[in-house]
Amino acid sequence: MRSYTAEPSLPPPGAMPHARPHLSIATPVSGSGSGPDSTVASVPPAPAPAPERAAAAAPTTATAMTAGAQALNRLAAYINAHSHALLRVTVGIVFFGFGVLKLFPSASPAEQLAVDAATKMTLGMVPETVLLLSLAALETAIGIGLIVGRRLLRPALVAFFLHMGGVFSTLLLLPDAMWQPHSPAPTMEGQYVVKNVVLVAVCLVVAAHEWGRSDRSGAGNGAG
Repeated sequence: MRSYTAEPSLPPPGAMPHARPHLSIATPVSGSGSGPDSTVASVPPAPAPAPERAAAAAPTTATAMTAGAQALNRLAAYINAHSHALLRVTVGIVFFGFGVLKLFPSASPAEQLAVDAATKMTLGMVPETVLLLSLAALETAIGIGLIVGRRLLRPALVAFFLHMGGVFSTLLLLPDAMWQPHSPAPTMEGQYVVKNVVLVAVCLVVAAHEWGRSDRSGAGNGAG
């Protein structure tokens, strides 16, 4: 009995070197076998990998990453250019809010603490209602000055640092309320006062920028 096997046909000139030849020609092969003569079926070439799709996806991913990096860089540049204004306005909003709360009875959690400290500083000669309204007006004015800036900024900064001096004096004027009895750790009220170091640091940066800007302007005018 004879069987047939397929011989590979030669690829046409210019064909891709990695493409498999199409098996189409059947040739008889002598040999012993128990079945009838048969011919091996023609085998189609295996599909070649598609590097074009991977190459097309790679630029898309790279473009998205580049766009994201550019957006972050623009955001960082914007924040860096307006960082001092951002610090100034945020502290102003905080002070304005605290001042407005003191205008309403029992609305501010620090109301009694502020009144007790102010009463000790004034030796009890000023009524508590007047002290509370004065503190409310002062903090509101500081907040407005910091938010608006310009000519109001420097007076607001001076008032802020003077006010912070009075705020931190409560750590000494009201030790029972500020510190735990058998520990150097501050109480909840003491923590409320200590956290103001963040506001002080922010306003120091704002003040340094404001005074440095005026010095630079003066030097520029003198040079001209």
